[in-house]
Amino acid sequence: MGDFVNAAEIFGENVFNDTVMQERLPKKVYRKLKEAIAKGEELDLDTADVIAHEMKEWAIEKGASHFTHWFQPLTGVTAEKHDAFITAPMENGKVLMSFSGKELIKGEPDASSFPSGGLRATFEARGYTAWDFTSPAFVRQDAAGGTLCIPTAFCSYKGEALDQKTPLLRSMEAINRQSLRLLQLFGNTTSKKVTPSVGPEQEYFLVDAEKFLQRKDLIYTGRTLFGAMPPKGQEMDDHYFGTIRQRIAGFMKDVNTELWKLGVAAKTQHNEVAPAQHELAPIFAEANVAVDHNQIIMRTLKRIACQHGMKCLLHEKPFAGVNGSGKHNNWSLTTDDGLNLLEPGKTPHENIQFLLVLSCIISAVDRHAGLLRESAADPGNDHRLGANEAPPAIISIFLGEQLEDVVEQLISTGNATSSKSGGKLNTGVRTLPDFLKDATDRNRTSPFAFTGNKFEFRMVGSSDSIGAPNTVLNTIVAEAFCDACDRLETAENFDEAVHDLIKENLIDHQRVIFNGNGYSEEWVQEAEHRGLPNIKSMVDAIPELTSEETVAMFEKFHVFTRAELESRAEVQYENYAKTINIEARAMIDIATKQIVPAVIKYARNLAESINSIQAAGVLEVSVEKELLAETSELLKETHAALKVLIDLDENACAMEEGQTCAKYYHDVVISAMNELRTPVDKLEMIVDKEMWPMPSYGDLIFEV
Repeated sequence: MGDFVNAAEIFGENVFNDTVMQERLPKKVYRKLKEAIAKGEELDLDTADVIAHEMKEWAIEKGASHFTHWFQPLTGVTAEKHDAFITAPMENGKVLMSFSGKELIKGEPDASSFPSGGLRATFEARGYTAWDFTSPAFVRQDAAGGTLCIPTAFCSYKGEALDQKTPLLRSMEAINRQSLRLLQLFGNTTSKKVTPSVGPEQEYFLVDAEKFLQRKDLIYTGRTLFGAMPPKGQEMDDHYFGTIRQRIAGFMKDVNTELWKLGVAAKTQHNEVAPAQHELAPIFAEANVAVDHNQIIMRTLKRIACQHGMKCLLHEKPFAGVNGSGKHNNWSLTTDDGLNLLEPGKTPHENIQFLLVLSCIISAVDRHAGLLRESAADPGNDHRLGANEAPPAIISIFLGEQLEDVVEQLISTGNATSSKSGGKLNTGVRTLPDFLKDATDRNRTSPFAFTGNKFEFRMVGSSDSIGAPNTVLNTIVAEAFCDACDRLETAENFDEAVHDLIKENLIDHQRVIFNGNGYSEEWVQEAEHRGLPNIKSMVDAIPELTSEETVAMFEKFHVFTRAELESRAEVQYENYAKTINIEARAMIDIATKQIVPAVIKYARNLAESINSIQAAGVLEVSVEKELLAETSELLKETHAALKVLIDLDENACAMEEGQTCAKYYHDVVISAMNELRTPVDKLEMIVDKEMWPMPSYGDLIFEV
């Protein structure tokens, strides 16, 4: 039995949170900081100096020797440069430990090697990190010792956003302003701030580290590029919510302990559908904090897995043939005084404010379906979306029976007079109590589903930052709220105007509402008939970033400039091309140096065995000859496919980076990769296991 962990005692102990600040900061300084957070204002340097000093003293007590501005460039992961608190040796041989307000507020990491999409030349090195004081600093304790991590935004010398956080914070300001306008229309004068709240569910795989290190494809790309399915996969559904194995339970316990210390409210953990797949979900947090926490979760999962002799795989599809991993992004809007704008109440047909909010969100999702799809675009996600294990690539909204009925009433008659209730569920067992049902079931095939008092955006990939999806969600809804307020603020009769607007939104955008099976071929045909976009790949989704409608919206709400959007499109194309290039080169390397030699060795042994048997004249060798012929034919196919892939990859590498190159990788190179994989996976089922140069799927997903 391990040591007992009391979550309440350790929660947030490594976070410079509100409790710590109240204890350590002078009242005047604490008050100034809270006012700056509430009003979105800058801190004066004197106040920052006091905060920095107390933060340093607290961090040193926690074992920190260094600090870092912790930021999120367009690489998809976090970045950091560590500086020690030491400033200069003193005459007495001691060293001075200091940390100034200037160091706290602003950093200057070298920005030349981060993706910028042309916003800056590679020879221009200056970039700035700016403290996001709405997300608390924390001390991370690992092999490097203690490091004070200060969440920051990252921008270029000219002020363009080079990260995920800056546009997210801008979008949060936009939706806050427009939400307050909407609330004021309904007479709300008490709410002073509206914040998007997010709860991301994180799926991941765990494999044995020793076996991981024998697979170059996992090392280089995070997914298996070759691999035949084992006799058993996920057919029996016995892994889902199954008993957690002791090795995994020990890992989960250590993950929780680390996350709780860092103030991450990790709450739910369980086995997922695929063997070796699991999920962790935290409690909701403000959007920018949730984005930071999710990055902490991903890093912690990887680090703790290593400590337990395992590797954590966050790729969206590490194993063909079993379910991949996503990240369900639960999103809602809450006020500073506790009101959830997505709470329908017991009688949603009478809740006009909720119906307006709902109709605006439906309008936003329909108008910007392509952009929302792009926000979840990722090379790994192309293997997952639309594969009957994740939402289809077609954006639709699931409302559930109760709200769908209310919407139909409003569309057909102009008035909603009733709301369906959940009723009671009779179990049929006398010793079990009857219990109240929800008013609607859930729909696991919907990419954007209403789930009680929030929307669940289920398309996001497991390895991705949730910064981009929430930036898009915040902004498209802010635009819809703005359009509604512009109309209603000048209405002569508010009640009639709001009623007409709700009905108009629902009629104009009802095509995006779908409560059925999103996995069915019938839905694909129906969606096409409705005129809904079906964007199947990342390469096809990227142009949504720079459409005139997208640019106009983001510029209107000061979330992105045209240049920033164009730069992100360039980064996305480069990211896609480089990802597939690495995968293709890894396949070439593995096939050339490991698989082909192993098959040749197996074929040689088989031929020698046939010759020995024939020389002895004691046994029939028809089976052996059949195996040798089949092996030789598959080896020939492998060699031919390998040559094609080598030539195509060389062609792609000679192309200029950008959309054309990315499309070539998607349309041509990936097909060649699949052509190479097919005979290799067949060979794995023939060649002696002792000769096969890497652990099989069964070794990886069933032996953890």
